[in-house]
Amino acid sequence: MNNRPNLPLLGFAAFSGTGKTTLLEALLPLIRNHGIRVAVLKHAHHDFDVDQPGKDSYRLRKAGADQMLLASGNRHVLMTETPEEEASFEYLLNMFDHSKLDLILVEGCKNLSFPKSNFIEKKSVNPGYTPMT
Repeated sequence: MNNRPNLPLLGFAAFSGTGKTTLLEALLPLIRNHGIRVAVLKHAHHDFDVDQPGKDSYRLRKAGADQMLLASGNRHVLMTETPEEEASFEYLLNMFDHSKLDLILVEGCKNLSFPKSNFIEKKSVNPGYTPMT
């Protein structure tokens, strides 16, 4: 899938610990105050699990479910196991319900080419790092 959504897309890229999440945490309420419906795609460069050991959904995933959809009256989350290959950027962007959004913010994905602001701390400048735009 190579189709990006027809929504504004803005990324924030930097090395871990630079303050991307803190910045987005401050920006999101300001954006929402203008009536803009926003989604965030956060790329993790490490393994993670949003599920909790011992919970039914966790047990069913560990028993072999390739996908687990956990739903309540307040939210739902689809967990998909991808041990063979990381999902593509375009695939992940298209997981959002575009009809309910005006803007997608991306945290991370610093090596992909799309509109983003790159943040580099002077004390941690890596001479080999060339930001993709």
